[in-house]
Amino acid sequence: MDPNLEYWKNNGKSFLSRLRIWLNILDPTSLLSSDVEISNARSLVRRDGDQLKDEKVSNAWNLSLCSVHADTGEPISTVFRPQAFLPISAPMVIASFVPHKGVTPALFWQFLLQSYCAGFNHANRNATATSENKISMKQNLLIIGTVAYSTFAGALPQIIIKRLAVSSSSAQAFCRSVLPVPLSACLAAFSVFVVRSEESENGIKVFDASGNLVGVSREAGFKAVKETAISRATLFGTTALVPNLLALLLRRGKLAQRNSMMLAPVRHISTAIVLGLMIPVSFSLFPQLGKIKKEHVEKELQSLTEDGELYYHRGL
Repeated sequence: MDPNLEYWKNNGKSFLSRLRIWLNILDPTSLLSSDVEISNARSLVRRDGDQLKDEKVSNAWNLSLCSVHADTGEPISTVFRPQAFLPISAPMVIASFVPHKGVTPALFWQFLLQSYCAGFNHANRNATATSENKISMKQNLLIIGTVAYSTFAGALPQIIIKRLAVSSSSAQAFCRSVLPVPLSACLAAFSVFVVRSEESENGIKVFDASGNLVGVSREAGFKAVKETAISRATLFGTTALVPNLLALLLRRGKLAQRNSMMLAPVRHISTAIVLGLMIPVSFSLFPQLGKIKKEHVEKELQSLTEDGELYYHRGL
């Protein structure tokens, strides 16, 4: 079992402990670390990883956890590392929630956002489901299809307003403030399910309590994808909901009624803040090293271990 997974097993047992860890490792400055620094950090945690009170070892753990894929042992592409998610996705999320005047800008920003989310989901998947860590032609087509479908569906509120010439203020408010909330959550979950479909089809590696490989389980793969989809739906659904509620409350105030121009910057700033707060929360909803009861995996695996629970890498 990879050192990163061993760390999550020993230190990420509760939601609050996982949240504390994510708050420590989601430091964008760590993106500046070179491959040599990451390699040195990995060597240090393998040698002295149990000395958590040592600041140098603690920093090495943080760099390893946020930069190295737990299945391949290789550095994750810089733009798809967890600490890069906020600075890269925030402008796209804000722009995608803006009430655009036309359909083209809505499609453009949705395309950028959905493309990045698909890439992030793929880069942080459980790689044991992929043969030799190489993406298949089928999966390439699924990813392209996911981006295309999500782009169109994400821009659907603007398409409805423009193509159907919606003039009613209540209907426009529904399309721009209410519809994007469930739509954002559903599309986020949909992207995870499709991009990481190989995990439920081919199965992922499961381990016993000692970290020994037991086998490959499709049931564990489906559970890993489902948990990640729920966490991503929570992230984007909440990010869409809170700024809209805040804007609704402000519209009822006298200050906003006198100065309607203040609503736009308030919406943008609140979207960025909520996204930033929800990223570590959503990452912490489920353990990185998930558990599945032995009776829930395939029968051929149940006879290979005496442990009542097996462990699997959930991915992100």
